[in-house]
Amino acid sequence: MKLKSIIVEDEETSREILKNYLKKYCPNVSVLGEAANVDEALVLIRNHELDLVFLDVEMPYGNAFDLLEKVGDVNFETVFVTAYNHYAIEALNAHASYYLMKPISIDELIKAVDYVAEIKTKEEALQNQVLVPKTKAVNGKITIPQQDGFEVLETANILYCKADDNYTEIYLNNSKKKLVSKTLKYFEDALKDSSFARVHKSFLVNVNEVTKYKKGKGGHVVLSNGKEIMVSASKKSNFLSYFK
Repeated sequence: MKLKSIIVEDEETSREILKNYLKKYCPNVSVLGEAANVDEALVLIRNHELDLVFLDVEMPYGNAFDLLEKVGDVNFETVFVTAYNHYAIEALNAHASYYLMKPISIDELIKAVDYVAEIKTKEEALQNQVLVPKTKAVNGKITIPQQDGFEVLETANILYCKADDNYTEIYLNNSKKKLVSKTLKYFEDALKDSSFARVHKSFLVNVNEVTKYKKGKGGHVVLSNGKEIMVSASKKSNFLSYFK
């Protein structure tokens, strides 16, 4: 699919290099415009329906995070491009789909574009469709430790799990909550064959309880109890693959 894109970068030379790389190695990317600062980028974003924004972190009169804050909830994916690797965690928290270091590696650029194309293809396939998980209904049981032994839970009754430092909060479909002295990674491994998807560093959801997916800067899922949970950009492609 063709990805409609813009480049937000204050250095003209860097813009030209990226544009040429995209033209030569990523022909499925159509660059609709370029911006050298936050204000110019806002105009382009508001005037185009974009799939992808290549975004430099440091710019005059503001940075990439200021721009995303002003834009609010959007439907495009973001690829951060920067010379400073200390922005990596902040970029992930801002729901960047990919993080490219300068000087740009052609192989990494191709990976970034392919990843975004995969996400957009899956989103387009699910547009206006009822979400039907590819996997069968959740079956089985799981034990959770308690001071006086352990409790057995039906995995089908688990809506989602939420990380709480070295603990995990388990939310059930009867509106009850269990606090367990195990990490979320423990439950991700324990439930890996039971239709549970890690949608965020802090959330593991029962795919069969998902009733809606909302596109956005990171995207959100809505569960059967109305709970809305953010989907991080790095987890989005894997989550969407659970559906027909």
